[in-house]
Amino acid sequence: MTRAKGWAMAGIGEEIGQLLDGLDVDRALWTDGSMPAATPLTGERLGRVRVADAAAIDQALDRATSAFRAWRHVPAPRRGELVRLFGEELRAAKDDLARLVTIEAGKIPSEGAGEVQEMIDICDFAVGLSRQLYGLTIATERPGHRMMEVWHPLGVVGVISAFNFPVAVWAWNAALALVCGNSVVWKPSEKTPLTALATQAIFERALARFGEAPEGLSQLLIGGREAGEALVDDSRVALVSATGSTRMGRAVAPRLAQRFARAILELGGNNGVIVAPSADLDLALRGVAFGAMGTAGQRCTTTRRLFVHDSIYDAFVARLKAAYASVAVGNPLENDVLVGPLIDRAAHDAMQDALAAAKAAGGVVQGGERVGEGAAYYVRPALVEMPGQVGPVLEETFAPILYVMRYDDLDAAIRLHNDVAAGLSSAIFTTDMREAERFLAASDCGIANVNLGTSGAEIGGAFGGEKETGGGRESGSDAWRQYMRRATNTINYSDALPLAQGVSFAL
Repeated sequence: MTRAKGWAMAGIGEEIGQLLDGLDVDRALWTDGSMPAATPLTGERLGRVRVADAAAIDQALDRATSAFRAWRHVPAPRRGELVRLFGEELRAAKDDLARLVTIEAGKIPSEGAGEVQEMIDICDFAVGLSRQLYGLTIATERPGHRMMEVWHPLGVVGVISAFNFPVAVWAWNAALALVCGNSVVWKPSEKTPLTALATQAIFERALARFGEAPEGLSQLLIGGREAGEALVDDSRVALVSATGSTRMGRAVAPRLAQRFARAILELGGNNGVIVAPSADLDLALRGVAFGAMGTAGQRCTTTRRLFVHDSIYDAFVARLKAAYASVAVGNPLENDVLVGPLIDRAAHDAMQDALAAAKAAGGVVQGGERVGEGAAYYVRPALVEMPGQVGPVLEETFAPILYVMRYDDLDAAIRLHNDVAAGLSSAIFTTDMREAERFLAASDCGIANVNLGTSGAEIGGAFGGEKETGGGRESGSDAWRQYMRRATNTINYSDALPLAQGVSFAL
């Protein structure tokens, strides 16, 4: 194997080279660039990735515009065939791509494999959807007329994704956008460029097998903030789906609105769980533990707030503390662990700042300390018993911190649950049907669950939230409509011209 210029591969670096070579990623794209690629598992550098400059971005958007103009005329079931082939290629490459996700994003192997499975699942969903882009036939008040609603491809779709789901979120958008007749331009996180390069290479295998797709149908723009801003501000991009912080959303939304472009915003999530007196506590323990500690607390659906009824608080929290103390933290490539690393030092520092603020507000902290030294940032998940919902509890910290509070009245707990800025995912553990229904009716989140945690949404349901979460929806249900434009058509097959609402205009 050829060694990259300027750096010597060994260990994880050697494996990265083998994985990317095996997926036919051009070595120059990730060894001769200016953007560093690193692994949170050890902190070591894996390569230097080529960045798209302003001229390359402009050319990519020109190609995407031309590709859309051709692709929109391809029958939707035929477009679905390309996505079907992509799903096949993902199945063949699942182990390698999942390994890349673990190395570059720090996920434990089962979560890395689960992310690639999400990509496969959304491909399957989109293939079926390609024959179900249904409109409506609408009753008309005018005789001799037929009125109907139809859906048309929208245009160029820009996707801006985050490090914590480095490939699945792109697939949620791309699979639907492609079957809906659009072209796609993707700006991945600067923290996970290698998985993006690998995914693009896998998609190009599907394109080669398909054989008839226009050039530039799906493109990758590696870059920083400037590349994302180009997608947001360019009139050639009809829709931008952006995943990230609420702060990012506040910057993106008005710029898109200014040019009347569409937005799908997947932003923060300060997700809460209520454990009621009737709850199956074994079930609740597992659901809360995974929701709070999975992906080292770096999911937008991570459980961050927990309300436990007074009557079961001491017993349940004692069991939860034991789980927190015993959970294995470490390098998922070397150990059978459940909690991998934080993505970088900034994430570690933000976690420590939040814990300090929680202590200052009267919180009692268990865990949160750093595990090991060096350039990687492993931490024990933190469980913080709080006297109330104050200070850092009201904010999302992208780290494994679970704030635990008592409650004695369900309606009061639901009000506290809703009294945060974000509204993504929520859950209650109860065997009381009335409590479950009261919660589902009152939760102000886009996702509300009963007897399962806040994490682990399936692709069949529309994914997204309310309030400062952004209000967008991705993945299943009727999320496909965002990638299309609606037209109401009326056809007059009579020899008269009656006007609606009985208007008379005689010439």
